[in-house]
Amino acid sequence: QAPLVESGGGSVLAGGSLRLSCAAAGHIDIGYCIAWFRQAPGKEREGVATVDSNGRTTYADSVKGRFTISRDNANKRVDLQMNSLKPEDTAMYYCVSDHYWGSGCVVRRNDFAHWGQGTQVTVSS
Repeated sequence: QAPLVESGGGSVLAGGSLRLSCAAAGHIDIGYCIAWFRQAPGKEREGVATVDSNGRTTYADSVKGRFTISRDNANKRVDLQMNSLKPEDTAMYYCVSDHYWGSGCVVRRNDFAHWGQGTQVTVSS
């Protein structure tokens, strides 16, 4: 199975925007849940957003209204548009995937089998 490959991280001032992209060939088939997780130094890993193969999305409360996850099946890609960024959004962001059933593609899930290498997002005040 092809690896998940993230891109688009970087440094931005608070209030700015970034768009992360995940090349997800082999992971974007029917029955796959794709998500973005993040982990800041000294903090627990946190689910940020998920999208299932029907396009249904879920978000962490901390990013609702600011982040948007989108799935492009034709180009085998999942993006995360991040607006109104805050210093507390600073973290390594990971694209992850796994099979799901029913309503099991949600941000509180923490047992995803496939992980990308991550891309760093730094937001300064």
